[in-house]
Amino acid sequence: MQDITKNNFDFIRVLLAFIVFVGHLGVLSATPELAFLMHSPVEVAVFGFFIVSGFLIARSYERSSSLKSYAKKRFNRIVPAYLLVVFLCATLLSLVSTLPISEYFSNTQVYKYLFWNSLFMNFKAPSLPGVFGNQAVNGALWTLKIEMCYYIAVPFLFLLFGKNNKYRNTSLIVLYFLSLIFLNYFEMTGRAAISRQLPGSLCYFIGGMLLYFNFNKFIQHKNILFIIAILTVWIDLIFKIKLFSPIMISIIVMYIAYSFKFLNNFGKYGDFTYGIYIFHFPVIRVFQTLGLFDDYNPYVMSVICMLVVIGIGISSWHLYEKRFL
Repeated sequence: MQDITKNNFDFIRVLLAFIVFVGHLGVLSATPELAFLMHSPVEVAVFGFFIVSGFLIARSYERSSSLKSYAKKRFNRIVPAYLLVVFLCATLLSLVSTLPISEYFSNTQVYKYLFWNSLFMNFKAPSLPGVFGNQAVNGALWTLKIEMCYYIAVPFLFLLFGKNNKYRNTSLIVLYFLSLIFLNYFEMTGRAAISRQLPGSLCYFIGGMLLYFNFNKFIQHKNILFIIAILTVWIDLIFKIKLFSPIMISIIVMYIAYSFKFLNNFGKYGDFTYGIYIFHFPVIRVFQTLGLFDDYNPYVMSVICMLVVIGIGISSWHLYEKRFL
């Protein structure tokens, strides 16, 4: 039987982060030559992260010796780097603000940004004074509050399963369809941004959990499940309704995670994905604000921007994140 620890999650996370980067590059660069990048499936990539989280967090909680141990591991993985990017944006982006330095740091919006973003409530204060035309500094951070909610929810979900996990699959399937009702209702009423919030996105997280709890059965039938998943996602796209596609996308993600053995050692040099994800948005915006995409070859600038983001991600891991883990 497949060893659950031998997987391609490091590769998948890098791939998903790259998809998000490319999509945001197409939008934020505001350059006609790069507009085609907006077709990158950013939403699917974000949901892919939620699926991977569902699988790995369920495994983390089940293997933790105590609730305290679980909470410490989850806190150290997400919070230190998150607070770092919030602090660095609030301070370093003063250099690209239209306000003088003294006026910038005397503006209360800076401290509102630090306060609300430190609490994972980016939507309460998304901008900084005079920075990026007072638009959102880091639009990627909205997913982190959802991720934190997942971390908190997992212990309660385990309580819901009952003694000896008797109602585990049943509980998760019921929650899956309740989440879908929320998701589809707000999408059909033209409020897609709300549909992606909790509990709408919970169905993807649950998809990952279900595959973890039924891992052996999934591995046994993964090839036929992969074919069914591809066909089902296609059908859901035709009818423009998300009914089975979240669980089917979960199957596709997990199929990639447990196939292609040559990708097993993809993360041997470190886990840079989180740093790439949380830093890429403001970096792209800095490039755009400085006019680099307009004044120079936008394709060359895109490559340079990507290399800068990767460099920051690698530095964040080796110089900062790894110390907490």
